Amino acid sequence: MNLLLDMNLSPDLCALFAAEGWNTLHWSQVGDPRAPDSLILAWAQSHDHIVVTHDLDFGAILAATQAAGPSVVQVRTQDIVPFKLAPILIPVLRRYESQLAAGVLIVIDEVRSRIRILPIR
Repeated sequence: MNLLLDMNLSPDLCALFAAEGWNTLHWSQVGDPRAPDSLILAWAQSHDHIVVTHDLDFGAILAATQAAGPSVVQVRTQDIVPFKLAPILIPVLRRYESQLAAGVLIVIDEVRSRIRILPIR
């Protein structure tokens, strides 16, 4: 699984996800930190990456454009430091790995995760 972390998440998550066997990049490694979300989505789509973000705009863009991809994982927790976030994210990413490959929007908070198949209509 290829993951692309948005600028609002710590690059330290890359090592934690790599330990799980996932190829993980932070947007700062591949693009302009001030790039619009639409450019990040386009890059992820063309490079077969799943966007992991703490930003609501990605889901809104997917809904407005009715795009079939890329998959997006929206983290809606208050505390996004890596050692607190990884134990929440890793089980969800494992559970929905096949769906993420097909195109979904997953919203995760401290107690639950919700999944929507793309495109959102």
